[in-house]
Amino acid sequence: MSNIVITGANRGIGLELARHYAAKGHRVYACCRDAGKATDLDDLAKTQDVHLLEVAVGEDDSVAELAEQLSGVTVDILINNAGTGGPPREEQSALVMDFEGWADTMNINTFAPVRVMQALLPNLRAAESAKVVNITSQMGALSLDMTVAYAYCSSKAALNKFMRMAAIELASEDILVCLIHPGWVKTDMGGQAATLTAVESAQGIIQTVDKLEAANTGSFWNWNGTTHDW
Repeated sequence: MSNIVITGANRGIGLELARHYAAKGHRVYACCRDAGKATDLDDLAKTQDVHLLEVAVGEDDSVAELAEQLSGVTVDILINNAGTGGPPREEQSALVMDFEGWADTMNINTFAPVRVMQALLPNLRAAESAKVVNITSQMGALSLDMTVAYAYCSSKAALNKFMRMAAIELASEDILVCLIHPGWVKTDMGGQAATLTAVESAQGIIQTVDKLEAANTGSFWNWNGTTHDW
């Protein structure tokens, strides 16, 4: 049994990750901004080893409180899943930018995964070959020339670069790091025209996480385990 922390676990991919890991017999610490509204997670917690934790990943004090709640708990896998699409598309372009919205997007998509990872380093260090999994996006790849959602794309590109470097530094502590593009998923962010269900994406992500090891730490993968271009 592993202890798994998942942020943004109240819906979509995060909820399905929590559901599938719990079904496999793991203990899941499911994090969300408002536990009182996480009815699906609450129902899951009644039948599985799932623990709801309330955290605002964009706030230092809230993440510090999460670390206190998890004090002494070994974290085998941390999945940084919480994210935001940023301002309306017409307000994040080369010609028009909602700068306050861009800053918020960077805070949630880039700073928050780092904030959570650093706060839980004692927990990760206590595990054997702990894994830090970051749900990113193909839209953060420099190899993809898609001129849309500048705030969102740049936030994911920054996350990719940071975690690529972090993988090198943390390798000496036996902490493994990867980035996973979840695919185009039918969620609130992905829309109903997307090609994957949250269940399909979550199942693929879990299989991909299983193959993370010292030899491939720092990898950027698609949800199905294939390598993604940087």
